[in-house]
Amino acid sequence: MWPFGTRAARRGSHPLALFPLKTVLFPGGLLPIKVFEQRYIDLAKACLKEGRPFGVCLITQGEEVAAAGDAAPEIANVGTLARIVDWDVPQLGILHLATRGESRFQVRSQSLAPAGLVTAEVSPLANEPAVKLAETYQPLASLLELIAARVGPQNFPAERDYADASWVGYRLAELLPLPLSIKQSMLEINDAEVRLQVLQKFLSQQGLI
Repeated sequence: MWPFGTRAARRGSHPLALFPLKTVLFPGGLLPIKVFEQRYIDLAKACLKEGRPFGVCLITQGEEVAAAGDAAPEIANVGTLARIVDWDVPQLGILHLATRGESRFQVRSQSLAPAGLVTAEVSPLANEPAVKLAETYQPLASLLELIAARVGPQNFPAERDYADASWVGYRLAELLPLPLSIKQSMLEINDAEVRLQVLQKFLSQQGLI
């Protein structure tokens, strides 16, 4: 659910604090984050206190850890809301976050706060229409079940829907060893069948299905 403003306001853009990373978060996916920079510790504390998500966007140029005087990294213009579902402080100054991907958003503009935190004006992107997984893509679901067993329940969503085309596509896109640019394109596609077609072609070329 989009967390900002009224139903009417949701059609516009909204300010959102971003956590740029060299990874792609998909709706429904799990993303552990190790936080040690003060700007992101402060962000996590604020999100926990206020019960709101932050945004995760793929870094296309730049680094995750900023040095003094660095400009904001360049980021992809489509990201995903991340909700903190658990956290731990294993040692002083280190915060471990367990986050879950929610809805996607498009970055309209961004700015860099004095403390180094990237904020953006973003607009929500509609969820894909629910589509039942076609029989032709059943081998993808079977492969995903094998991958899920190997990565273990701690690294795979507890809520599973192998009959849902979007869910199967998202999970494969995040777990397969694809280049980040391809993962980002899988996030930006708004058609579950097109995503599955691309993944099926890649897996066939690799001899995995």
